[in-house]
Amino acid sequence: MDIKTVAIDKPEDMNIILGQAHFIKTVEDLHEAIVTTAPNMRFGIAFCESSGPALVRYSGNDETLEEIARTNALAVGAGHSFLIVMTGGFPVNILNAVKSVPEICRVFCATANPVEVVVADTEAGRAILGVVDGVRPKGIEAAGDIEQRKSFLRKIGYKF
Repeated sequence: MDIKTVAIDKPEDMNIILGQAHFIKTVEDLHEAIVTTAPNMRFGIAFCESSGPALVRYSGNDETLEEIARTNALAVGAGHSFLIVMTGGFPVNILNAVKSVPEICRVFCATANPVEVVVADTEAGRAILGVVDGVRPKGIEAAGDIEQRKSFLRKIGYKF
């Protein structure tokens, strides 16, 4: 087995959701879940088919985001993995809808941070072992940090 990392190549402020599913209709079902939950969100989805023609299947409502999703999904190359890239919203806006799609098995990360995907290559194929999502903690928050966090959440409308 060969273990390595694959960096997700995306603009710094772009959010992604990386996960694993199990069926060819994943792309269509994720597309429907996103537009039903967040109709104004722009997104691209790519899904690594794990049998038959073993293609990267894709969909979305923005060609640039579709290309980012396709390119990164192919680079990760793990069977049954999917990648959603989005603008005009955050993963929290669609995460429950994504997780409720029947063929979704797991979500590895939902983030705007730099992401490295830890993959294992075997004779049978490639698997995602995990992700590196952002940087290590630099310390423990102090009182001022707590107030800044709470203020930020209210500023962006997630707390009142």
